[in-house]
Amino acid sequence: MKRLALFAFSLASLLSAQSASPQKPNIVMIIADDLGFSDLGCYGSEVKTPQLDSLAKGGLRFTQFYNTARCWPTRGALLTGYYAQQIQRDALPEHFGGAMAKRPKWAPLLPALLKPAGYRSYVSGKWHVDGKAGKAGFDRSLIINNPGNFFSTKGMVRDDQPFESEKSKDFFLTNYTASHAVECLQEHAKDHANKPFFHYIAFHAPHFPLQSPQEDIDLYKNTYVGGWEAMRDARYKNLRSMGIINTSLSAVERDIGAPYPFPDAFTKLGAGEIDLPVEWQSLNDTQRQFQATKMAIHAALIDRMDREIGKIIAQLKTMGAYENTLILFCSDNGATAEIMVRDGGHDPKARLGSAETYLCLGAGFSNACNTPFRRHKSWVHEGGIASPLIAHWPAGIAARGELRHTPAHVIDFVPTALALAHVAKPETIDGDAVPVAPGRSLLPALVKDTAVERESLWWLHEGNRAVRVGDWKLVAANKQPWELYNLSSDRAEQNNLAATMPEKVKELSAIWQSQTDAFTVLAKSSQQKWTSSSLVSPYSLLFLLSQLRRVTPCP
Repeated sequence: MKRLALFAFSLASLLSAQSASPQKPNIVMIIADDLGFSDLGCYGSEVKTPQLDSLAKGGLRFTQFYNTARCWPTRGALLTGYYAQQIQRDALPEHFGGAMAKRPKWAPLLPALLKPAGYRSYVSGKWHVDGKAGKAGFDRSLIINNPGNFFSTKGMVRDDQPFESEKSKDFFLTNYTASHAVECLQEHAKDHANKPFFHYIAFHAPHFPLQSPQEDIDLYKNTYVGGWEAMRDARYKNLRSMGIINTSLSAVERDIGAPYPFPDAFTKLGAGEIDLPVEWQSLNDTQRQFQATKMAIHAALIDRMDREIGKIIAQLKTMGAYENTLILFCSDNGATAEIMVRDGGHDPKARLGSAETYLCLGAGFSNACNTPFRRHKSWVHEGGIASPLIAHWPAGIAARGELRHTPAHVIDFVPTALALAHVAKPETIDGDAVPVAPGRSLLPALVKDTAVERESLWWLHEGNRAVRVGDWKLVAANKQPWELYNLSSDRAEQNNLAATMPEKVKELSAIWQSQTDAFTVLAKSSQQKWTSSSLVSPYSLLFLLSQLRRVTPCP
């Protein structure tokens, strides 16, 4: 471990030396919400994302980057460097955890670790992390607490104080998130130009409710009338031609729909809504129009997010920080099959995508957004956990437009940032020993397409579980048997080898269990005290309810 740490430090010094500025590199982490693996132009999409495409052209795209399959576990892992279960932000089989639980003291967020190195830190957007931003080390913050409406300021907190902006017919959440990020950068350039910065920008888009200005929706009005099969086929061909994948296209699982039961949602949404990804031609005209419009809104949300990212990039250039800023972009999970109506409800007479409507993408187009993979958000098959990752840093990454094939994970962001900042984690915090984090610095992969050494990658969310060792992946849906895949040729998880390779199943399942046991011991030994309100998240309750539905065996 000491040799690895010394190597990472030396590599960080080498990369920093390439910079035209003597200052430590700035770090900007941008995360989208419910964005599918193939939802960006540079990952095969028809959606127009010129800003992110430009970052990819001037930097790197990772082809095997992973999240945790869900929003709050991913954010906890991304900002601490630990699996969410280690820090009580997701549940273990023998230990509760979830969205309302608190991290142990030994798991501070990245800003607190960067502060001794002189970094100022900012956050703009969705939070879904326990505690307040200021206490976590952020110097400025705009926090979006699950607003449920892109046209409303409800739930906003600025610098840890409740906030509601002046009413404006032009208000849109994505724009406001980017505007706050630009505001923070402008202030930094004015008052703190001699210091490096870390900026965490968490867009709510394209998470439901699917809401967008009509002019954005009109850009994609007729794009998806051909259906989800046609969209999948086109994206698959693009991904293959780009060299991002070499796998087959997964078969559509026609009997896999929303993971949580909201039967009343279908009554509220009307005759156009459906639960399953049936054949497009089997839908009637009302259903096809409704589904195609939902996908157009999903695309509009991504398009708008990309344009707003362009404003942030422009500010970085204006303040002279662009060349020496590492920009990382990813998603918190795959696209979602969820169907629900909540918050302000849904007016079936209102324009689809307006503030009066509440729409979710659903399984058909979610499956297409996750091309070429199986399943959706909350599952730990590739469709739920595979994310785009773009890395761009002109002064530190010599490569332009290259691919990186090493498996990587959101737990790797913290060690990467600490290596760049020449920061070593403390051995104790407030008297508590700091456990060794599972993440690995991605700095070697920024230099060349080389494997980042690690023993395994591990997943668990609401009974869905997986482990990856090298190119082998063992995965299972909740209460279903293990499936075994060789991802070197079968990332679409189509050829289940479990029956023919029982010894490999035994080997990998033992690794998964060993990790699970170790995380359970760590979680139970935490000094954080549980309260009755922190035992189970609302989504965990929905998950328990979903188990009352018939479970279809995995193919």
